[in-house]
Amino acid sequence: MSAALTVSDSKRAFHRAFPHVIAPIHRRMVDELLVELHLLSRQRGFQSDALFACGLIQVFDGFSRGYRPAEHREPLLEALCSASGFDAGELRRQRDTAMAAMGEHSVEEVKQWIAAQGSGAPEPVASALANVRRPDFHYSRLVAVGLLSLLEKARGADAMDPAALRQSAHELGEAMGLMRDRVDKDLSLYATNLEKLAQAVELMEETVAAERRKRERQNPGVSPSAAAAPEDSQPAAAEPGGGSAAPPPAADAPAAD
Repeated sequence: MSAALTVSDSKRAFHRAFPHVIAPIHRRMVDELLVELHLLSRQRGFQSDALFACGLIQVFDGFSRGYRPAEHREPLLEALCSASGFDAGELRRQRDTAMAAMGEHSVEEVKQWIAAQGSGAPEPVASALANVRRPDFHYSRLVAVGLLSLLEKARGADAMDPAALRQSAHELGEAMGLMRDRVDKDLSLYATNLEKLAQAVELMEETVAAERRKRERQNPGVSPSAAAAPEDSQPAAAEPGGGSAAPPPAADAPAAD
C-alpha cells in the first residue's frame, strides 16, 4: 500500500469490499480493528508474524461471536484485512499452523523457547519469538493476545486456571522483553471487554427470542419458522456497561487521516 494512504482511504476500501449493514453491537469492534490494522501497516518496525496472526484472529473471532448473518463473518474479516494490505487467508493459515504446533508442547517448553529466543520452537512460532527481539520491534496488543491464545493451546493448558494462564502470559511477555505493564493492561482489557460482549450478545439473543414469541402469540396460525426473525436482522442492543463492547484502539501510533 502507498504510504500516502490514510485511515479514510482504508475505510473506503473496506466499505467497497463489505457493502453490508453492520449491527451496532459489532460496529465498534469493526471500526477499531480497521483503524488499528491501518496504523500497524504504517509502522516501520511492524512485521506480520504468527503472534500477530494469532492475536488478530483471536480478537476477531471473539468479538464477532453472535454476528449475523453468520456467513458474513469471513467476508468481514477479509475486508478488514485487505483494506490495510493484509491477507486474511494467509493470517488464518499462520494462526492454524501455530495453534496445531502448540498442541504438541507444554507451557514449560514454551518458557524454554523464550529463554532461548525462539530456538527449539516449531515454525512459525520460532520466527515470531525471534522477531520480538529485533531492535525495531513494534509492540501491539494483538501480540499479547496472540501469546495468550498460543498458551491456551499448549498441552495441559486446559487444566490450568484461566487466571494462572494469564499470569503465565504476563511473565512470558516480560521474559520476551515486552513491557509488563502494557501486556497486563492489554490482556485485562481484552478479557473484560470479551465478557461484556458475551453479555450483550446474550441480551440480543434473548430480545430476538422474545420478539419471536410475541409474533407467535399475535399470529397463532403462523408456523414458528415463518414467525422467526430474519437471520440478518439484529436489534440495536445497547453496548454493554454503557461503554465499548470491543477493546479500545491501540495507542501504538497517532491516528492518521
